Amino acid sequence: MAAFIIEGGHPLSGTIIPQGAKNEALQVISATLLTSEEVRISNIPDIRDVNNLIQLVRDIGVKVTRLGDGEYVFKADEPDLNYLESDEFVRKCAALRGSVLLIGPLLARFGKAVITKPGGDKIGRRRLDTHFLGFKYLGARFEHIDERNVYQIAARQLKGCYMLLDEASVTGTANIVMAAVLAKGTTTIYNAACEPYLQQLCHMLNRMGARISGIGSNLLTIEGVTRLHGTEHRMLPDMIEIGSFIGMAAMIGDGIRIKDVSLRNLGIIPEAFRRLGVKVKVEGDDLVIPRQPHYVIDSFIDGTIMTLADAPWPGLTPDLLSVLIVVATQARGSVLFHQKMFESRLFFVDKLIDMGAQIILCDPHRAVVVGHDRKIKLRAQRMSSPDIRAGIALLIAAMSANGTSRIDNIEQIDRGYEHIEARLNALGACIRRED
Repeated sequence: MAAFIIEGGHPLSGTIIPQGAKNEALQVISATLLTSEEVRISNIPDIRDVNNLIQLVRDIGVKVTRLGDGEYVFKADEPDLNYLESDEFVRKCAALRGSVLLIGPLLARFGKAVITKPGGDKIGRRRLDTHFLGFKYLGARFEHIDERNVYQIAARQLKGCYMLLDEASVTGTANIVMAAVLAKGTTTIYNAACEPYLQQLCHMLNRMGARISGIGSNLLTIEGVTRLHGTEHRMLPDMIEIGSFIGMAAMIGDGIRIKDVSLRNLGIIPEAFRRLGVKVKVEGDDLVIPRQPHYVIDSFIDGTIMTLADAPWPGLTPDLLSVLIVVATQARGSVLFHQKMFESRLFFVDKLIDMGAQIILCDPHRAVVVGHDRKIKLRAQRMSSPDIRAGIALLIAAMSANGTSRIDNIEQIDRGYEHIEARLNALGACIRRED
């Protein structure tokens, strides 16, 4: 298990380019199983979760060619269907949450898939009911194999239908869309997720020959086709990494430019930081965050305490609440954070409290942060990263703290952030990886 040793107090300055979007990568790489032709994808991030999925599709028999940094060609013309029944495949799926996105393509093209409970962040329940219900609406049958603790999913021919999803699940919507593109007839998905990465998946599928309309809305219509062909696709920059860099620049920055952020696909992320008083300037498609001697949390028009809550797109992504909480610890004023989607994601704040932050954890979903206004700096601590996003939040806290901190279990951070210590050290940080 690896750790970061972080010497706090070193200001960051310069320019940084965000990596490709992790969540989009998991979707579009899975979609390459829908065709026997070549699919070329660029701007793929070099991170643990994505690399593990690439290896998993290789194991399935997909021909994967790396053309250069972040650029790959996938060709699923001779998949090993027997491998999909193996215990090794089930074991690897159990270690990677992104593997759940393989079900839709496998079911659509080959008529069967095997799934076990996937791994990932320890942030509370992350149910798969939306995926399963969508497949059942399309005509798939489920069988639980007790001795292997897996579900076998099969369908001779998926059939389009109308469905109203019980939640606007991003991965659930992506999985159902990938299954429906090869189904017979028309599928209508209401209460569909509509975040930019799902839009990217739908646009890529349309270039492959799918017929998807309503992209960008919560009502998708998919006319099934008999086959898909190859295409080229370039991924968006990662909005969560961009938000993380804004947080770093606010806490410990001396002027940072974040290049090529695809501003129109960031939604309300810049505005969420502005509500904490952080100055975020737009220059073309770049964000510039100047040095912030002080930043003052807004209040609502009626004078009540500011509340930041997560919500499905175009609301605030839950993946950034951890970073926003850390930024609020050094603001002037108070703010209530309401994490609605996961019941264990706020528990990392006990580590910030140990560092000297003034945080009241009201319950598993709500926390009040009373900012120090930079009058009291956080103290260095030894910590462990519980998940990707809490891990980067703790790294930001450690970089701004007095003294030298240690963060264990940084494999969690590696799952979502590409060569993060090298990129931050280039801006002036002092972070050392220790195996």
